[in-house]
Amino acid sequence: MGIGNPERRYNFNRHNIGFMLLDYFAQSHSVVFKPSKFNYYSAKGKLSGNSFLLVKPTTYVNNSGLAALHVVQKYETEVKDFLVIADDVNLQFADLRIRKSGGDGGHNGINSIIFHLQTDQFPRLRLGIGSNFVDGEMADYVLADFSEEEKKVLPGTFKTGTALLEEYIAGGIDKMLDANSRLLKKENDTNSFN
Repeated sequence: MGIGNPERRYNFNRHNIGFMLLDYFAQSHSVVFKPSKFNYYSAKGKLSGNSFLLVKPTTYVNNSGLAALHVVQKYETEVKDFLVIADDVNLQFADLRIRKSGGDGGHNGINSIIFHLQTDQFPRLRLGIGSNFVDGEMADYVLADFSEEEKKVLPGTFKTGTALLEEYIAGGIDKMLDANSRLLKKENDTNSFN
């Protein structure tokens, strides 16, 4: 499940990077988001013999937990198998981090999911959006569009994110973490030769 706001005017906001990654993934795997009877859009597919469901809530960021709870209950999903994709101002722009569980890190959408699921024991893929704002202006920053320069970098982030999601669908969070470690090692080895 990605976190973001549903209206078109939010499409390229920093807060919507979770939706943007899911859109990239869906396009890469020829699956299409369709409205549900509930408060989210979803896209179903199969990869490596495993079925997956992509979810984009229509509840707005601060109420993401409403959609999360419905999806977990309807599809009888174990919380440990419910991956949340969200923006993170605590990470440098375009950095990706994986966590198996934990607090909300100041993110209202994650906070809503923790509240509604009554646990913080769900995995997340965090996408860095940087923190280029002064105190008191975080809301304006996350609701602003990515700059043109940032938009040129995002496809690389989404390509990496898609590879990690493929690993997650194939084998869960541990397989995703292993793949991330390999990617980071490869990146560090490449950088050490430059």
